[in-house]
Amino acid sequence: MAKAKTTYTCTACGAMSPKWAGQCADCGAWNTLEEVVQVASAVGAKRRGNYAGDSGVQTLAEVPQAEEARFTTRSRELDRVLGGGLVVGGVILLGGDPGIGKSTLLLQSLAQLPEEVSALYVTGEESLRQVALRANRLGVEGDRLKVLAETAVEAILAAAQRERPQVIVIDSVQTIFTEQLQSAPGSVSQVRETAALLVRYAKQSGAALFLVGHVTKEGTLAGPRVLEHMVDTVLYFESDSGSRYRLLRAVKNRFGAANELGVFAMAETGLKEVSNPSAIFLSRHDAEVPGSVVTVTREGSRPLLVEVQALVADSPLSNPRRVALGLEGNRLSMLLAVLHRHGGVATFGLDVFLNVVGGVRLTETASDLPALLAVLSSLRDRPLPHDWVVFGEVGLAGEIRPVQNGEERLREAAKHGFKHALVPRKNAPRGATVIEGMEVIGVERLSEAIDALS
Repeated sequence: MAKAKTTYTCTACGAMSPKWAGQCADCGAWNTLEEVVQVASAVGAKRRGNYAGDSGVQTLAEVPQAEEARFTTRSRELDRVLGGGLVVGGVILLGGDPGIGKSTLLLQSLAQLPEEVSALYVTGEESLRQVALRANRLGVEGDRLKVLAETAVEAILAAAQRERPQVIVIDSVQTIFTEQLQSAPGSVSQVRETAALLVRYAKQSGAALFLVGHVTKEGTLAGPRVLEHMVDTVLYFESDSGSRYRLLRAVKNRFGAANELGVFAMAETGLKEVSNPSAIFLSRHDAEVPGSVVTVTREGSRPLLVEVQALVADSPLSNPRRVALGLEGNRLSMLLAVLHRHGGVATFGLDVFLNVVGGVRLTETASDLPALLAVLSSLRDRPLPHDWVVFGEVGLAGEIRPVQNGEERLREAAKHGFKHALVPRKNAPRGATVIEGMEVIGVERLSEAIDALS
């Protein structure tokens, strides 16, 4: 009989320890070690063999160079985030807050797959009747979509081998367990082992696999971090509280561009694609207002127009507040120091609030210059013209650095009716390149940008 072995696993990082301790030795987290009883089994050793198929040792020159086989989900936004569609044998991990629409998105996507593509929806959190009620509310036709309510991974794999679906959805991986382990579903060892079995099946059978994952209160995927390394693509479903818009963001993609963005709108009949997301992130005020600047950011392969708003007010506190929503707070403090040193504008004793309209998160440095000009506009109570667009990185020496894909950003702004652009000089069109209908002003120093708007 196999001998049981007791170990302790960290729920934060997945590290294993032979004995319990108050602090994890690997990640330093406190009170995260949980007892796990493991049973050594020859079946388990055999199960891990040939993880992605037996290919043998080859040189890189001998490996076939054909492009990966893909098929569309018939959802333009989802296909964009995936890099062009589902990859045969690809594994996608989808995370998001409770109730944001993960199950709705996948149920709608499976229902609109091409007729020649078979799919299996496995639910571990709901009954089949609940899934059918949601499908009826969404107007989803269930003639071709097969569903299964099961939590044992061995039963799921047996059903998949019988049905041979080309797309499988597991909702969610935290509810699935394997009979080889005695720990509870959702524990680190169960999530890691069940995910490994499902990924192994997807790689060997060629089925595209969706794993729905829970998120913690910090917004990260629950379970061991190794789960994100095991899959091919990691998607996050994001939304501001009370907003009807949902952002689907790729943070890892082995078959496409990372940081790609898809935009959906939640309606009574489910999620609807937003074909022109720039329109929803621009307020388009009836009159020019101080503290508002439009910039062009880049999310994956798509240029996106967003509005950066700033509010500068007298502070009643001895330590003025610096609040940034959609931008990094430390970078805002740094930019205000550059504005004082190289622009001659001080914000001592003033509260500075910065917000990106629509809940978009700007992570690239092209938002530096529009953020500073929005602060300056609010401080002086002088609005920028509504047909101006601004982008550029600001260095500590007060220089305006160029950003990637400058010409593409300008063309996107011109397409939306903007007539003037304030950009780094090296991003300004050169030679015969002309942006029709747009005047482009190139600057090299922060002082030049301030003077251009005076």
